[in-house]
Amino acid sequence: MPRSGPLPAALSLLLATAALLPGPAAAQNAGFVKSPMSETKLTGDAFELYCDVVGNPTPEIQWWYAEVNRAESFKQLWDGARKRRVTINTAYGANGVSVLRITRLTLEDSGTYECRASNDPRRNDLRQNPSITWIRAQATISVLQKPRINASEDVVIHLYGPAVTLQCNLTTSPSPLSASYWVKNGEEIPGTRKSSNTTEYKILKPRAEESGEYLCVFVFSNSPIANATIEVRAIPDITGHKRSENKNEGQEALMYCKSVGFPHPEWVWRKKVNGVFEDINNSSGRFFISNKDNYTELSITNLQINEDPGEYQCNATNQVGSVSVTTILRVRSHLAPLWPFLGILAEIVILVVIIVVYEKRKRPDEVPDDDEPAGPMKTNSTNNHKDKNLRQRNTN
Repeated sequence: MPRSGPLPAALSLLLATAALLPGPAAAQNAGFVKSPMSETKLTGDAFELYCDVVGNPTPEIQWWYAEVNRAESFKQLWDGARKRRVTINTAYGANGVSVLRITRLTLEDSGTYECRASNDPRRNDLRQNPSITWIRAQATISVLQKPRINASEDVVIHLYGPAVTLQCNLTTSPSPLSASYWVKNGEEIPGTRKSSNTTEYKILKPRAEESGEYLCVFVFSNSPIANATIEVRAIPDITGHKRSENKNEGQEALMYCKSVGFPHPEWVWRKKVNGVFEDINNSSGRFFISNKDNYTELSITNLQINEDPGEYQCNATNQVGSVSVTTILRVRSHLAPLWPFLGILAEIVILVVIIVVYEKRKRPDEVPDDDEPAGPMKTNSTNNHKDKNLRQRNTN
């Protein structure tokens, strides 16, 4: 007969600890964190629908579509459908997230789009009712005919050239016009907003900074905005650069160029070698070039006094033309900071030498003889008187 009694202390502690440990996560039905939103689009545009679901286990996500006025006749959507205009990206983790994207919209793309999610083990059983095993979130996409806009052709402007006029004319629209205005490089141009099917913008003084991507924008009361793009191009104009750069050996030099002009240029850095500008040889790995739109910079690390000094050229080239400027790089020795001190020290040494030479070349009668006594010589007064008496007798 098995012995009953108190459990060993170690076993009791193990059981108590196990009771405190979290067990398997409880099952959780699928639920939406983010649902797709209805939108109105124009032909030729694109749209994206997002679906984010939570549950345990992580729910499966599917996308379905029903045509306008046929809400009960859904068909499943697959990645690559509609001549590869449909893209579906889905990721599973703690949540299930899926994005449906359709490009180059046509009028036939209008309809109801449905995100379905389920973690029910019976979800793919054909004998089960999908409305019970799957949760659903719907969005309505309305695609309208894109308005027709007659716009000016792209133009190239030249410095000191004639004024340029950009024009747009709205010929058809899906709903009444509310306003029109002009945009340059993504920003509305002040003072251009009005309510007219025809709009124009004048560039009175064509310069490189006036070039860019211009849009005439039309706003409607019951449909998405429409726009037409006009590119105003110009040769790059380099408006800022370093004329010279002075550094010490071992330091880092930084040279840059910035420009105006559209399209954005391609940048190239060169160095003058034997009177000819050549592409920079970066075999040492000390040259670093960074380009972004209308700005470029060249940095050289650990400067070498025998290799790096010279003329450097930055060149900007776009579809219209090319322009270049140069920067002179000077590299000083490590001793350069000591040059002022060494100059003062040299002056002191020269002054001391001059003084010493001058003292050595003084006339002998100006220099006391070391063999002669320093003080006045003492004479015998008696002898002096005798000599005087002798001279007096001779005269008698």
